[in-house]
Amino acid sequence: MKKILIYNSGGGLGDSIQLFPLIISLKSHYKKAKFYYLGAHKNHFIGKLKEYNIHLDTVDLGLKYFGFRWWHWFFAKNKISEKIFGKFDLIIDLQTKFRNSLILKRIPHLAFYSRTFNGFFSSKKIKSYSSNHLENLSLFIEEDVAELNFKVKKLPKEILNEAKRLLPNSNYVGFSLTQGNKYRKKSWSIYKFLTLANKLITKNKVPVFFIEKEKIELIEKIKNQVPNAIFPELNSKLACPALVTALSSRLEIGVSIDNGIMHMMSLADIPMIVLFGPTNSEKFAPKNKYTKILDSKKIHKTKDINSIEVDEVFSLI
Repeated sequence: MKKILIYNSGGGLGDSIQLFPLIISLKSHYKKAKFYYLGAHKNHFIGKLKEYNIHLDTVDLGLKYFGFRWWHWFFAKNKISEKIFGKFDLIIDLQTKFRNSLILKRIPHLAFYSRTFNGFFSSKKIKSYSSNHLENLSLFIEEDVAELNFKVKKLPKEILNEAKRLLPNSNYVGFSLTQGNKYRKKSWSIYKFLTLANKLITKNKVPVFFIEKEKIELIEKIKNQVPNAIFPELNSKLACPALVTALSSRLEIGVSIDNGIMHMMSLADIPMIVLFGPTNSEKFAPKNKYTKILDSKKIHKTKDINSIEVDEVFSLI
């Protein structure tokens, strides 16, 4: 294969980070292929995630929210001229909405992979579709694609050295408590986070908070309640998701709600405890073997994440 197009309908950093293993695995398998990215939103791989060095060329159709408007169907085939790209050897559809898949399939291609309606749109049928795209693709292309994960040591040395400077010791426990999507109440109470941090201090642990620099009021509140807390990003000129991943590799364990930072931390392949309320833990939780999930829907039969008690988290740590 020479040209492979990957379509991602998600817009968050976490949505893109979750694709790392798939992209790394495919790039290793098809070393000579050129990979293209088509998204309903901006291409984070050449934006905020560029320091991870997972490059995908952007296919810009000039259509905002591609796939989410029925009228895109009339423009998709013409907007991506065969004279410019030729036919893609493979289009990989990473979502399951009927409309999006129907529109995406208008783009010239030789092979089309999609899980929508159990593979209804796929150009080749396989016996069954799992939630693992890489497993499905191995069956689809009839080749064993080895699953590879991101390695922290692949980060730029400047970022790794900065993380070591900011967190030079051990016994660090990382916390991420702010949510990116403001429309879903998936934040655990700040007071529960503070209580947990202070309980850990009594066990000689050092609380490390990953919070955006501009959230001054929140940072001051935490400093007043947890004097030993560390905010490493405040002491660095660097500011990027890759730094969060490098810092996370210095942690003993991480505690997070369902957000973008959770995914950045998970790339460090460290033990984590992740808290879920209204969102789907099976879909969004990190997949590494060190992750423990506390899902209020499963343990307390409610979408209210604050039904999770401090001691439930503390006992797992």
